[in-house]
Amino acid sequence: MELIDTHCHLTFEQLAGDIENVLARSRAAGVTEWITIGTDSQHNRKAVEMAEKFENVYAAVGIHPHDAKDVTGRTIDELKELAGNEKVVAVGETGLDFHYNFSEQPAQKRIFAAQLQIAHELNLPIIVHCREAFVETMEILGQFLRLQGRLKGVVFHCFSGNTEQARIVLDYGFHISFTGVVTFKNAETTREVAKMVPVERLMLETDCPYMSPEPVRKQKVNEPALMIHTAEFLAKLKGMDLDNFADAVTATSKAFFGLP
Repeated sequence: MELIDTHCHLTFEQLAGDIENVLARSRAAGVTEWITIGTDSQHNRKAVEMAEKFENVYAAVGIHPHDAKDVTGRTIDELKELAGNEKVVAVGETGLDFHYNFSEQPAQKRIFAAQLQIAHELNLPIIVHCREAFVETMEILGQFLRLQGRLKGVVFHCFSGNTEQARIVLDYGFHISFTGVVTFKNAETTREVAKMVPVERLMLETDCPYMSPEPVRKQKVNEPALMIHTAEFLAKLKGMDLDNFADAVTATSKAFFGLP
């Protein structure tokens, strides 16, 4: 079994200092490839450096909506330059977060749109963060597609919407990714979404070092090795053998990100 953690933050201090052991434990658990996600200029650079250093580690580079307030023209130029690296497989994470509003909403929207343009120009998929901003996120995506015609791919990471919103995402041809949240006892809405998402549109992630899945939810630091619990849970939820489920979602992930 070979799973891909499509969204992890291996450059964050909780994991980066022990990265070789983190990756070794992950391989032992059957999670054998990783996409480490940038969230600001510093972590974008670190993500690319880590991807260049380790086999089967890839990078995505982007500006998280929390950090939109700090973006300058130089930030965008550097982001575009890094996105051209051969180990970079996506732009993101980017999007809108109206729960915390650490950056003002107009700034979030502007920087989200700028990253969509970079993804379009470089023919890279985009990783979307959307929290309490579904209507606005879809408006920006829809407008961009009307003006530009296409994006290589769009995935809503750590999907937190309901089944109606998921249907809209799927009708656009987008993908949906699930974290260990789907295993939480109070996450019935997320489980209903997972049931309806076909495996050819479904991906797995940890979003580590956050949100360890059940039955290890109380573990302080999440890591890629623990994604096996999410995979087992979702395979059972969808009535599939674990190996077949893993093969299917891995094929989906490889196709989406263009992995060898």
